[in-house]
Amino acid sequence: MPRTVHDILAHADELAQRFEDYEPSEHDERDPQSYLALREAVLSRSRAERSITDAVAGARAHGYSWSSIGALLGTSGEAARQRYGSTQDA
Repeated sequence: MPRTVHDILAHADELAQRFEDYEPSEHDERDPQSYLALREAVLSRSRAERSITDAVAGARAHGYSWSSIGALLGTSGEAARQRYGSTQDA
């Protein structure tokens, strides 16, 4: 629906007034430490996944079977191959 310049300016004035009148409450505040802890956990998981990927590649390079790798990872050899294998390992 097309809007007129007058409508747009009125809306802008309304938003500006809402911004000027805003008073934060206690409930608006958030603990940044919990967000930072979550971020660190995600980074840690990413580093762990990279470490597992590298270790699986090393194990494969040294002749370990997908079934023995899968057993160590707590999954089947086929699931391990699908997740960590490449087309060369198929």
